[in-house]
Amino acid sequence: MQLFRLFMPLISALLAVLCFAPTAWAFCGFYVAKADAKLYNQASQVVIARDGNRTVLTMANDFQGEVKDFAVVIPVPSVLKKEQVHVAEPKIIEKLDAFSAPRLVEYFDSDPCAPEQMMSRMPVPSAAVRMRGVANEMEKDSSLGVTVEAKFNVGEYDIVILSAKESGGLEIWLNRNGYKIPKGAKELLKPYIRSSMKFFVAKVNLDKFAESGYQLLRPLQISYESPKFMLPIRLGMINATKEQDLIVYILSPQGQAEITNYRTVKVPSNMNIPVFVKNEFGDFYKSLFQTSYTKEDKKVGFLEYAWDMSSCDPCSTEPLNNEELKQAGVFWLDNNSDRPISPGFRSRFPSSGVFITRLHVRYSRNKFPEDLMFQATSQRESFQGRYVLQHPFTGNLQCSAGKKYKSSLNQRFEKEAQTLARLTNWNIQNIRQKMQFSGENLSTSWWDNFLAWLGI
Repeated sequence: MQLFRLFMPLISALLAVLCFAPTAWAFCGFYVAKADAKLYNQASQVVIARDGNRTVLTMANDFQGEVKDFAVVIPVPSVLKKEQVHVAEPKIIEKLDAFSAPRLVEYFDSDPCAPEQMMSRMPVPSAAVRMRGVANEMEKDSSLGVTVEAKFNVGEYDIVILSAKESGGLEIWLNRNGYKIPKGAKELLKPYIRSSMKFFVAKVNLDKFAESGYQLLRPLQISYESPKFMLPIRLGMINATKEQDLIVYILSPQGQAEITNYRTVKVPSNMNIPVFVKNEFGDFYKSLFQTSYTKEDKKVGFLEYAWDMSSCDPCSTEPLNNEELKQAGVFWLDNNSDRPISPGFRSRFPSSGVFITRLHVRYSRNKFPEDLMFQATSQRESFQGRYVLQHPFTGNLQCSAGKKYKSSLNQRFEKEAQTLARLTNWNIQNIRQKMQFSGENLSTSWWDNFLAWLGI
């Protein structure tokens, strides 16, 4: 520890150079934890790569139960061909999750008694740092009004594309053909039939699943063209007994994406919180999200991350390379050279041609009666859910500046406690007690305070 403290001034000076160089990233600090999708018992994850009217949609399966019972029904704008449907590797979604998850970073205060000239070179980390699916055999059940537009197999999945004239007939067809559709589907299917949408229906081919060697179902990926930039979520509410979490990763050559039929708000971010949260970050972020969700009347989408894929700061994992981005559905990279870049953006760091937006929606029937509609924007400002731990200096503080620094800590700790209580709705007294146990509340005698006030 003493050796570490000896090198802290040098590390701080190096950080000063890195943090304030002309090509500076938005934040500096040491990444220590992330709030990824694993925090939630049931969190659906969807990746949408979209340019113009072309979309590649990747859906991670969070299905819990026997694979023989798995079935998914997704409204799609057109009849998909076999070459438009693929299976994707789960690790791609896992990496997108890790890359964009809200994160915890930490700083260590420098020695306030260090020589003045060294102090002038040290950064002053602050929570207020400025951010930057060949149609196959055609079948028809005339009594039900359901047409099988296409039927094929992809990987471990048997796929059919259906059109229907009325929702009751579609519900009966699905049940007759072995799809375990819960009661209540009829009413939710009606709006899609009225819109002349088709239905992408998948279930597991047990023989092919056994041959694959996979233990879990892989994500399904579909490609299509449509002027509608949307994600159907209402069918996901059929068998929901409580609120559900949905994390959407939108990849665009333009900039940040947003929800148009519900408000999109940023999660509270860039605040200093007590250092004991380092061991409770998962609980902290779940409480913060629930508090913000309730405050916004449970009917908004939260922006958790927005960044050009060429960089990150602090990096919870390396940005996806071109091959990984293509696996995630990005199809425009080969044409990246002739894409316009927002004015002034090239000067900061080179663009990857892919901007990622992470949106987190917690939804229920009464608060989210409509499917999610999106739009891409030219906004390229960087944002992340980021929470700061600021460790106090605990060495010798006998100098005048050291005594003054020490006397200021209790006020700083109290502000951190109140911030944490406000963000999470945790009990303030419990927070203060935990801060004392963790050694944050460095006691200062009344005479030290007096002498510091006098400047002695």
